[in-house]
Amino acid sequence: MKPTLAASETARTDSPSRWHRLPLAAALVAFFVLLVWFVALRQAALFAVGIGMGAALAGARLGFTTGWRQLVEDRDPRGTVGQLLLLGLAATLSMPLLASYPELQAALGPPSVSLVLGAFVFGLAMQISDGCGSGTLYKAGLGVPLNMGILPLFALGSFLGSAHLDRWLALGEVAPVSIVQSWGAGSALAGTWIALIAIGVGVRLWAGWGRQWIARRWVWGAIALAVLAALNLAIAGQPWGVVYGFGLWAAKLAQATGSFDAASNAFWSQAGNAQRLSQSLLLDVTSITNIGILGGALWIAARRREASTRPLTARQWLIGLVAGFVLGYSSRLAFGCNIGAMLSGISTGSLHGWIWMPMAFAGTLIGVRVRRRFGF
Repeated sequence: MKPTLAASETARTDSPSRWHRLPLAAALVAFFVLLVWFVALRQAALFAVGIGMGAALAGARLGFTTGWRQLVEDRDPRGTVGQLLLLGLAATLSMPLLASYPELQAALGPPSVSLVLGAFVFGLAMQISDGCGSGTLYKAGLGVPLNMGILPLFALGSFLGSAHLDRWLALGEVAPVSIVQSWGAGSALAGTWIALIAIGVGVRLWAGWGRQWIARRWVWGAIALAVLAALNLAIAGQPWGVVYGFGLWAAKLAQATGSFDAASNAFWSQAGNAQRLSQSLLLDVTSITNIGILGGALWIAARRREASTRPLTARQWLIGLVAGFVLGYSSRLAFGCNIGAMLSGISTGSLHGWIWMPMAFAGTLIGVRVRRRFGF
């Protein structure tokens, strides 16, 4: 039977992508072997986990920014419900691990003025720049021009935010609160699911019962990311994060050029941070998963031809890049992005994650209007 035109076009599109993936696969495997041989098996395992994260994010188009924007503008609850499912599944896997293995760390951040303000500004800026921390990373891997331009500015902003963090915390903070330690793993997990279900019901009522409730890609993406986040916790000994790696990259560059004295800075002179500054980036668990996320997104980009993005005007580029810098700065003030603060915070029982989420969503309500105003 003669193939249809659509089938022929599909064959022509898919065939080159297989060849494009071969050198990428070879590079990923070579880097994995390099990590095993010269660095550590743990770092190689985290790189593989990062590849999975990037492939899941890009393959499922699991965008935290887009999910919230669709809820606000179109009353489409599917992305938000997918995020709630991800939070619940990740908590189901992570909280028992934390209770069983005290050496594992939760993503604890102090409730503070810095957290409230940072989360609000982050939620606003992520809508303008069309990406949170993980979104910027995987979209840069997919070759989206704006996100590629934002990535170094995000890193710069994250670094400067960390360098100024002590001044922001001086405005007021309280000690971090671990719900797992306070309530126990079982009660903390039950309370987390009750809160998530209540939010989901509220979202459903606001969106209207005639709307589709769940998208299949969000479900499999949520399952994959929950499993990978738990693996990251077990292997690295700490929850999945993105922002710290960006700030570390910029801090090492600033230190190498002699423009930054880490020893005199409250954040970077802390023992753990100073040690990471003096070590290879390949020993930093956040950096290695970030590199993996880029690799996983590149794999998805090579597998299929992506739709071209609409060209931006010079004004849109300027606004988007400034928003990307603000995104990085505010993420450090808020102790993480949608991954480090919301996903890892809530799933490991940190009170600051529950503060971060409504404040970032409040910022999103303004951000979508600013985005619309400038025609993004």
